[in-house]
Amino acid sequence: MNNHKRRNYRSRQQKNGFRRRNISSGHSSNNHFSSNTGNKNFNRNGSMSNPLNLEKAISKFQQLAKDAQSSGDPVLVENYLQHADHYSRRLAEINIKNQNNNLEKEELKNHQANDKDVNQTN
Repeated sequence: MNNHKRRNYRSRQQKNGFRRRNISSGHSSNNHFSSNTGNKNFNRNGSMSNPLNLEKAISKFQQLAKDAQSSGDPVLVENYLQHADHYSRRLAEINIKNQNNNLEKEELKNHQANDKDVNQTN
């Protein structure tokens, strides 16, 4: 058995180069995004904007509050209920925003249809 034979493995990347991004891939020199592309439901600051994720978070914290209630920890119950309330308010904001966007789209369609009708009668 030859244990002194050198194996050709790929060298490991240095830690300071971990996840280094190229400037040409849409990033500025300080590694911030310079274009607004990608997933619109993901924000880097951690705020959720997907209603389904918010509903899951609300039910999760409500269940955690029930579990804390059964274990007799009123401080933890209040903490979890405050989290659930925060996500409930966030969900309400997003629903209102979506309703407003839908109304604006409908008004634009109606306005375009009215313009089309006026142009056809002339």
